[in-house]
Amino acid sequence: MAGVLFVSTILGLLVLATLIIDVLITGTSWLSWDFIMGFPRSTAATSGIWPAIVGSLYLMAIVAVVAVPLGVGAALYLEEYARDNWLARIIQVNINNLAGVPSVVYGILGLGVFVYLLGFGNSLLSAGLTLALLVLPIVVISTQEAIRSIPQGVRESAYALGATRSQVIWSHVLPIAMPGILTGVILSLSRAVGETAPLVLVGAALAINFTPAGLLDEFTAIPMLIFQWTEEPGLAFRELAAAAIIVLLAFLMLTNLTAILLRNYLEQERTA
Repeated sequence: MAGVLFVSTILGLLVLATLIIDVLITGTSWLSWDFIMGFPRSTAATSGIWPAIVGSLYLMAIVAVVAVPLGVGAALYLEEYARDNWLARIIQVNINNLAGVPSVVYGILGLGVFVYLLGFGNSLLSAGLTLALLVLPIVVISTQEAIRSIPQGVRESAYALGATRSQVIWSHVLPIAMPGILTGVILSLSRAVGETAPLVLVGAALAINFTPAGLLDEFTAIPMLIFQWTEEPGLAFRELAAAAIIVLLAFLMLTNLTAILLRNYLEQERTA
């Protein structure tokens, strides 16, 4: 069994390495400052990715503002306040199920609720709220796991000294669990910024020649621009899509590196 699992791991890594190498070979020659700061054009030679970068940053900000407080608050309630009864178990089961729902289903939900029902239209706000719903179960589950990893003796020691439940949570539980919480949050944001299906359904533009100035403006994102360029005729646009994939991979690697550095820093502060 160990040999089978090892071979499966190696095969998966080989496929991933092949895809990454192919993208790097195809798109590296297109990377330049003009490409990063430019706007999408009808010709590949003059096209850029700046509006998509700005749109992706806006989406990450909206997702963080909405999903992080709700997700961490829900996890704290379930772990520290909620009693172990049928209602809490139903909520937990539904959260676990929602974490496995395909992203296209969240896109349909965002289209019906945020675009049409609330009237936000095909805007940054609609897409950001849809992606926030997508990653919310992941934030809740990762926060719960971080809280559960704290020994019960930490809480009991604080209670023995006369601390209230809120004081225990703010002074002991959250600081100790923060490395795990931040890791889960940033990984969730990394997933959100790479999603395409929800953006297609809420009506994100394939390409725009301006950067959004407000939450109700039209927008595009890096995955949407990649999707459009892969559909364009001609080899040049496909190479341009490969360059955009490299930018997206670099963006995701930067967020993951940030998660690792924050986790290590907070763990060192806690043990110091």
